[in-house]
Amino acid sequence: MRVYFGVCGIGLGHAGRCIPIAMRLAREGADVVFSTYSDGLEYVSRYQFRFKKAPSIGFAVKVDGSVDFRQSTVNPGPFIASIKVLKQIAFELMSISEHQPEVVVSDSRVSSIVAAKILRIPCITILNQFKLIIPRRRRFLRLCRLVDAGALALIGRVWTVSDLVLIPDYPMPYTVSLGNLEIPPAYSKKVFLVGPVISVKPDELPSREELKEKLGLDPDKPLVFAPISGPLRERRYLIDVLTSIFKTVDGFQIVMSRANSNGNSEPVRYGPLILYDWLDNRFEYLKACDLVVSRAGHGTITQCMYYGKPMVLIPTPNHTEQMGNASRVEEMGLGIALNQEELSRERLLEAIGRVMNEGFVDRCRKTSRELRSYDGVEKIVSIIKEFT
Repeated sequence: MRVYFGVCGIGLGHAGRCIPIAMRLAREGADVVFSTYSDGLEYVSRYQFRFKKAPSIGFAVKVDGSVDFRQSTVNPGPFIASIKVLKQIAFELMSISEHQPEVVVSDSRVSSIVAAKILRIPCITILNQFKLIIPRRRRFLRLCRLVDAGALALIGRVWTVSDLVLIPDYPMPYTVSLGNLEIPPAYSKKVFLVGPVISVKPDELPSREELKEKLGLDPDKPLVFAPISGPLRERRYLIDVLTSIFKTVDGFQIVMSRANSNGNSEPVRYGPLILYDWLDNRFEYLKACDLVVSRAGHGTITQCMYYGKPMVLIPTPNHTEQMGNASRVEEMGLGIALNQEELSRERLLEAIGRVMNEGFVDRCRKTSRELRSYDGVEKIVSIIKEFT
């Protein structure tokens, strides 16, 4: 069985959810190859899979980590952007032909889908953002009109060129990416919610008390876990702000990861803050912690829900997917969202206090018990095997 993964390289989330699927397939004898770029390439290179370095593609980011839609649409511009997409398609055609897979798995990569269709190879897409949404602010109104006219809406429909589209999310009422999953009825028969990709289950780990002892943490102090993921330019600003705040916090112990996949695992200590470049055992900290402070990435949120951890979320400014995810968490009563523009020591500590004392913990534990039966890895692997 030969499987080809074409993975979006922006941030670590796409590669992070494909690796557990690939590992399960490899254990069953599959020959797996990855194609990705940028952050995704750094992440995949930590594992033993063969990989291809694809041409990069991305969007502009401001100094504060926010998405710069104006620059993303003006520079490189539609002509250069089209050339980049064509280069990716050409690269995928060459790489897929070389590997000769029985199935192509695209995680949010249009180029992999197009190449697979040209080569007449079955293609499965993993996706949690079916529809592109632009912030409806004054400076984005022209771009919003393009979306309403259908120019950018085509981006959402191209996913259904795949044989199947698999959404690694929970069913209602716990669907996280609800705002980005408005699927036209004509395509609904191809699209399935399969549950989140959780590579390490809570029951596979020791108890919280045993984990705190193993990790050298104080069992009597609440633990805040801050896994700050996303593209480097998006997370750098928030890491700097949180580091300055967490250094001065009393009454808590804080473990923060900068998600630098090329970094080492030796921590740096600043008073109550233990700062890591990279954590191979992030699920141990997730189970041991009392709450999570993070961006509002889909993978982080679905993991927190599965583990029953309340959240304080700071979505990337202008990142509509993260803003929608954070709103959904608030709607479900599982956490609090803070705008990065308003982030301060006082606001953050107030949010942490509310999450710890206003019923969020009990709601998250109850939700976790209802969600433990979902296994996105098992479901996706079984579907892939049906195509081989």
